[in-house]
Amino acid sequence: MSLSLNEIVARLGGDLVGATVGAAVGEKVGVGDTAAVATATMGTCQADGTAVTDIRITHVAPLETAGSGDLSFLSNPKYRAQMQHTRASAVIMSPAAFHSLAQPNSAMPFAAILTDQPYLYYARVAQWLSPLPEVIPGIHASAVVAGQVADSAEIGAHVSIGCGAQIGADVVIGANCSIGENVVIADGSRLAPNVTVYAHCVIGKRCIIHAGVVIGSDGFGFAREATGAWVKIPQIGRVVIGDEVEIGANTTIDRGALDDTIIGDGVKLDNQIQIGHNVKIGKDTAIAGCVGVAGSAVIGARCSIGGAAMIQGHLTLADEVVVTTGTLVTKSITKAGTYSGSSPFLTHGEWLRNFSHLRHLDAMADKIRALEQRLQAMEKKA
Repeated sequence: MSLSLNEIVARLGGDLVGATVGAAVGEKVGVGDTAAVATATMGTCQADGTAVTDIRITHVAPLETAGSGDLSFLSNPKYRAQMQHTRASAVIMSPAAFHSLAQPNSAMPFAAILTDQPYLYYARVAQWLSPLPEVIPGIHASAVVAGQVADSAEIGAHVSIGCGAQIGADVVIGANCSIGENVVIADGSRLAPNVTVYAHCVIGKRCIIHAGVVIGSDGFGFAREATGAWVKIPQIGRVVIGDEVEIGANTTIDRGALDDTIIGDGVKLDNQIQIGHNVKIGKDTAIAGCVGVAGSAVIGARCSIGGAAMIQGHLTLADEVVVTTGTLVTKSITKAGTYSGSSPFLTHGEWLRNFSHLRHLDAMADKIRALEQRLQAMEKKA
C-alpha cells in the first residue's frame, strides 16, 4: 500500500510544508498558521520535480534508517540530531520543531507534516499503512467446534471451542487456542495462537489477544486449617473484558472468586502481567510488562502503570494515576498524580527529595559524628 502526502494530510489534518524554505520562515509557525506556512514552498522537493503533495509514502520508519518513500517522525528532542542525516521523504514534527530546524532561504531534504501531536499522528499513519490481515472465513478441518461460530469468523488449526460458546462476526482464532464452554467473543476480536479462555468468560469487540494469554484461570484463593493445611476456595466468577482491549503475550487474568474480574474498554496490557481475581481496571488504563496486581484491587480510568510495579490487593487507585517503574503500592491512592518508590511509595516530588538525601546518608552520618564529637568536647571544657 502507498499513500500520497496529500491523501495523508487530507485525512488526518496538519500542515504540509515543502523542502524549500522561504525567507520569512523565521516567523513563529503553528498548525493552521496558513500565512506562515505559505512562506514554505509547496512546489517541488525532489530532483525529478515531483510535487510535495504527490510524494508517495509506502512505509513508516525511524529517522536513522528511513529511506526514499518512508515517512518518519520527530517527537523526542533527543533524536533531533538524526534529522541532519535522515533520508526520509517526509517527517512528521511539531511546528516548534520545524521552526527550530528550518533556516531562512535554506532547503531541507524532506517534506514536513506539522502537527501538535507528532507521535499520535505517526500512530494513525502506521495503522493506515499496516492494516491487520484480512479475515479468511472458515473453520480448519482439524478444529473441534461445539459452540456457535459466525460464518465470517476464521478458526485456525487444532482450535477447541466448547459447548455454548459464541464466536462473533469477523473473529479470528489462531491455531491451538482453547475456548471453554459458554465463552462469548464479540465481533472483530482476534486471538493469536495458543490463547486459553476458560469457561464463561467474555471478550468484547475488536480486542487483540496475543499468544500465550490465559483468561479465566483460578484466582489464588485458599483458607487455612488450624493445622496449617490450605483449603482451596472455588473460583466461580468470570473474567469480563470490554471492547478494544489489547492483552500482551503470556499475560494471565484470573477469574473472580465470587464477583467478576473486570477489564474496562480500551485497556492496554503489556506482556507477562498478572491480574489477580476480582481486580477491576478502568477504561483506557495502560499497564506495562511484568506488573503484578493482587486480588480485589481497583484501578481507575486512564491510569498508567510502569513496568514491574506491584499493586497490593484490596486497595483503590483513583482515575489518572501514574505509577512509575518498579513502584510498590501498599495503600490506596485517592488523588490523580505521579507516584514513585517502594519503601514506602510517595508522591513523585516527595520521593525525589527524600532520595536525594538517601544518596548522601554516609556523608550525613560522618557530619553527625563530627558534630557529636565537637559537642562532647565543648561539654568537657564547660
